[in-house]
Formats: sequence, C-alpha cells, structure tokens
Amino acid sequence: MQAITLNGPSLDLLTRVELPDPLPPGHGQVLVRMHAASLNFIDLAVAFGKYPGISFPLVPIADGVGEIIAIGDDVLDLAVGDRVALHPKTIWFAGRGTIEKANATRGVSRPGSLIEIATVDAGSVVKVAEHLSWEAAATVPIAATTAWNALVCADVGPGSTVVFLGTGGVSIFGLQLAKARGARAIVTSSSDEKLELARKLGADETINYNESPDWDLQVLKLTSGLGADLVLDTVGTATFTRSLSAARYGGVIFTIGFVTGTNLQIDLMPIIVKALRIQGNNTGSAEDFGKVMQAIKAARIDPVVAETFSVGDVAEAYHAQSNGPVGKLAVRLDW
Repeated sequence: MQAITLNGPSLDLLTRVELPDPLPPGHGQVLVRMHAASLNFIDLAVAFGKYPGISFPLVPIADGVGEIIAIGDDVLDLAVGDRVALHPKTIWFAGRGTIEKANATRGVSRPGSLIEIATVDAGSVVKVAEHLSWEAAATVPIAATTAWNALVCADVGPGSTVVFLGTGGVSIFGLQLAKARGARAIVTSSSDEKLELARKLGADETINYNESPDWDLQVLKLTSGLGADLVLDTVGTATFTRSLSAARYGGVIFTIGFVTGTNLQIDLMPIIVKALRIQGNNTGSAEDFGKVMQAIKAARIDPVVAETFSVGDVAEAYHAQSNGPVGKLAVRLDW
C-alpha cells in the first residue's frame, strides 16, 4: 500500500513510499481505507522540528477519515462500508486523560493519516455525519473537539459571551458551535476580509486588532464592562494577558495556542481577584469527539474548508497552513 513518510524535520523530507499491506484486523480493530486528511498546527510543529520527542521516519498528519473495509473480532456498532473519522488520540477512548493517553497521537507518536489503509482500534473511530464530504469530515477531529471542550468547560449556552482569537480552525469551529448553543460570539482578526467571513458565519461582533490593539478593552465595552464568559486563546504569549483582561469574573481562559511562544511572565492578581479559571487542553477523548460530531450533525454545521490539495501536493498544503488559512485545509488522498 502507498503512504507518505516524513523522514526528518523538513518538508523536503516528505517521501512517497510503498509499505506492506496491513494484516487482517485483530481483536477490537478495524481497517480503514483513508480518503482525506486535514492539517493542524501540531502537524506543522512536527514537520518543522518544533515538537518534542519525535522519532523519524513517521507517517504524518493527525486528522483523517475513510471507509471501513474490514472488522476484527468483538467490534460492535460498526460495519464494513461505514464512513468514519479517526480520533487522533489513539488510546484515549473516554474519561479523564492521562499522559499516556494524551501522548499517543496519530502523526506524532503513532502512524498518521497519509496512508492508504490504516489499522486502528474500533474505540478510536467516530461515524461521520452524513452531510459531510470526506474533505469536510477530515477537518473535524482535533479542531472541533478542542472547540467543543472549551464551550463545555465554560458551560456556554444562551446568554453566554465567547471571544475567539483569530479565524483558524479551532476558532471557526468554536464560532459555529457557540452559535448552535445560543451564545454571543466575538471574533478578533487583523484582516477585515476574514472578519467579514466571521460575520457571515454568525459572529455578533468583530474586532480588528490592528486597528484596536487594546482588543480586550473593546470586549469589555461590548459587554458593558462585564467581560466574556470564555476567551479561547489560540495564540499564546502575545495575547494571554489581554485574554485575562477580557474575561468576566469567574470566566474561563481556554489556552491552546503557542504560535507566539510559551514563556510568559504575568501578574497573578487579575486571576486571583477575578477568580478566573485557566484551562489547558490536549484535544480530548474519542467520546468527546463523538459528542461534537453529533452536534455538527444535529445543527448541520458545514466546516469551513479554505482549500483542498491533492496528496501529491501535500508539501504545498503545509506551506498554506503556515500562512494561517480561514478555517481548515484538507488533503484528498487520491493515490
């Protein structure tokens, strides 16, 4: 079978290879013929040598979807022909995470999605909502699960206000899911064009942080001084202090981004005085992923796929991801 391997921390080391065909699925396993993949920031970090503990060569890209072509013993509720998405956390099926569960990640420590046929545990796959194309479905696992867990963490619902920093995959999924939960959404960006798209997707207010660097004060103004119930910080050190400022008393800062670095000196007083909750995240379980897929199905949410690439152009997809697309990028596995 065909696959693409990453043989070192450089896009020049992406290589198309022939691998042995997989063995029949074992107990509790399924074979999935992969149809599409989608890039996340973690895939860039791996490809550029900025993620710790990577052993090369590896089959890259965490998120992917395909069709079940074989089923092992003791597999329930799945059938040959089912369209499924592969949860990137290969052994985190449900419940509270552990270091072991969180670290076992497709495209990082386990084979990723750029492969013709994947062998996976049945507990790590989620049936795809019927209205999603292969490419759209491939964008869901990491980004939508992360966004969903942020909304759940802050108990977001009607009357809640949520701030999304930027218009990347997690923020756009967060916006779509927040609106489905009846919340008010504020989106920040440096691009008026991207903000216009955010408004078309349901954003109630938008802030251009180039024009208003004090975007946190703008959030306070838009909320009559109260602040946001949730700030989804996808950036890192450059925005974290302002995220604290923008949050309401008892609010949640859901921090997942490190594109501007991870080392930061902060004043603890706003956290203490405002009783803020700072919550990190490493995607979540397959059970969490299943819940957000059900929400996408129920609300008929269409993921924003900025561009789709052929598998032969996967290096170009990585470069496009580096440029910060609105929404997500997909790779069609058209071997």
